[in-house]
Amino acid sequence: MIIDSQAVKNTCNASITSKGYCFYKSTNGIKRHLAVDTLGFPFFTHCTKANLSDDAGLIEMLSKNLDYFKSKPVNIPKITILLDHGYHPEHLTIELKKIYPQIMTKIKFELSKKPSKQEKKTQGKSGFVPVVARWIIERSNAWMDRCKILVKNFERTLDNATAKMNLCFIRLMVKRLAAF
Repeated sequence: MIIDSQAVKNTCNASITSKGYCFYKSTNGIKRHLAVDTLGFPFFTHCTKANLSDDAGLIEMLSKNLDYFKSKPVNIPKITILLDHGYHPEHLTIELKKIYPQIMTKIKFELSKKPSKQEKKTQGKSGFVPVVARWIIERSNAWMDRCKILVKNFERTLDNATAKMNLCFIRLMVKRLAAF
């Protein structure tokens, strides 16, 4: 499972109760939290105010979907959750154990490896270099951006914004199935 968040600007239609300001991205709007599988299809989606940290948004998203983890047998391998460096695995572990103590027997967090300047130099690359496996979540975010309704947040509530995100992925998966 690969997890990331995306800050999205609000339009004038969005309600004041769903607005927040993300200092990291300098965005007044919402954050879309997305958990995808290795193909880029969603496990979980969740929208929060933009001023909520990535860690807090991830905790909210996982706590809303605890039934998935509770139903997962303990004797199968742990689900590895790949995170970028905006997340803090130690903090996440402590907070999730408060909500569901057995969750860490079913999941493990792993930070994605960033290529160092030396590694880039030995490969003959400079500037942006895609991180192995992280490009999958970025591609999923790009798929969402193809839906015109998701370029900005037009919704009055966070639940409606999450529903629009889910509809976008349902549409995408149906189109892929129809191609076969």
